[in-house]
Amino acid sequence: MIHVVLYEPEIPQNTGNIMRTCMAFGMHLHLIEPLGFYLDEKHLKRAGMDYRKEVNLKTYVNWDAFVKENHGEYYYVTRYGKHLPGSFDYTKVEKDIYFIFGKESTGIPKEILKEHLDRCIRIPMVKEARSLNLSNCVALCMHEVLRQLDYPNLSKTEVIKGEDFLSR
Repeated sequence: MIHVVLYEPEIPQNTGNIMRTCMAFGMHLHLIEPLGFYLDEKHLKRAGMDYRKEVNLKTYVNWDAFVKENHGEYYYVTRYGKHLPGSFDYTKVEKDIYFIFGKESTGIPKEILKEHLDRCIRIPMVKEARSLNLSNCVALCMHEVLRQLDYPNLSKTEVIKGEDFLSR
């Protein structure tokens, strides 16, 4: 199983986009509090989070509570990482895979990253760029792991309009 972990996300629209990505890719989403928004129906609709009921979502009061409950291989996406998203061979991972993404303003705390330098991933970009949008980072990293695993349990053909829609 592949998991997306958002450490103290601040922007509801980013989390809404990530919910949609997780739902479409069949991934679990974990949110570590405090959140910069409310998860109630009123606020979720305003943020465009219409996939709330379809995504496998769990929240945690803090990082320690998350770690205590979730076991597997952790990868940390940070601008300080020394490894590229494709540097790891995810086909050899026999446990659940967790990708941790930090809050939009400050990322993942240094105290957490320092303990896992061998698992810190950087998405390459021009040197003048500080960062990419959080939901884009999630999509990029999830695509890489899914590509390596040959898109497990995902439809590789159009099912709504039919596989031969373009040729009709």
